[in-house]
Amino acid sequence: MFDRLKQAFSAVTSAVRERQLSDKDLDDIVFNFQIALIESDVAQSVAEALTNEVQKSVTGTKVDRSADPSEVVGERLTAVLEAAFAKAGSVDLVANIRDKAKSTGEPYVVLFLGINGTGKTTTVAKLGSYLQKNGLSVVCAAGDTHRPGAIEQLTEHAGRLQLRVISQRYGADPAAVGRDGVLYAKAHHADCLLIDTAGRMQTNQNLMEEMAKIVRVVKPDFRVFVADALTGNDAVSQAELFNQHVGFDGAVLTKADADVRGGAALSIVYSTGKPVIFLGVGQGYGDLVPFDSKKFLDSLLKA
Repeated sequence: MFDRLKQAFSAVTSAVRERQLSDKDLDDIVFNFQIALIESDVAQSVAEALTNEVQKSVTGTKVDRSADPSEVVGERLTAVLEAAFAKAGSVDLVANIRDKAKSTGEPYVVLFLGINGTGKTTTVAKLGSYLQKNGLSVVCAAGDTHRPGAIEQLTEHAGRLQLRVISQRYGADPAAVGRDGVLYAKAHHADCLLIDTAGRMQTNQNLMEEMAKIVRVVKPDFRVFVADALTGNDAVSQAELFNQHVGFDGAVLTKADADVRGGAALSIVYSTGKPVIFLGVGQGYGDLVPFDSKKFLDSLLKA
């Protein structure tokens, strides 16, 4: 995964290591690094910020040419990225769910956000399976009452996993479905409620208003933004849109096993300040793995 992004970071440190740098050399290296980042699906604003940091690290530092100048670049990049990921923090959903159950006895409510086609409904099922394997009881709510087949899709997944699904008819108020899910989960002492939602990007304003209403009604403990890693910059713009209008607490990147670029993970964290919490790495219910930011950064900076 993320091979192209690793190559971009490796190339800039190698370029500094291999020769004495004139101002023109540095400009060329920084420009090429920025292009490599953008080609790796890093958002342009993030690519510009990172390349500015690279340039400042070399321009503003006197480097002993008998030493390895690439260490200067590497150290600066490491500091910038570690600060961004540290600010975003990390999330342990299992621990959060257990803590709420212990302190209040009420279900932990997780709301899923994102556009149609990103694998949102499948991710609901995968997370349900993940939580089950950690000894937690799970209920799902079919809050996408607009997309044909959405309720049946979630019901089919839940049936395979022996999860209960709360649903209404198509065209019903998604907030009412979410409320019903909360009431059912409370009555049956479930540990967690997972709420699927619609994602009709052709009506941005209506979608955002609908999501905001669900948030007001069900008061979720955690809001998950689901993005397709292969869509690159689109994933970042979608994340920024949802974060601006609805807000989310963490992201899941689907199809990460096929993502050789890797820019979406870096850009979402850098631009929204929210952590990536899981990666979808296959079609099976067990193909949802916690995102390890330290391993991710190590793979980029030590490539």
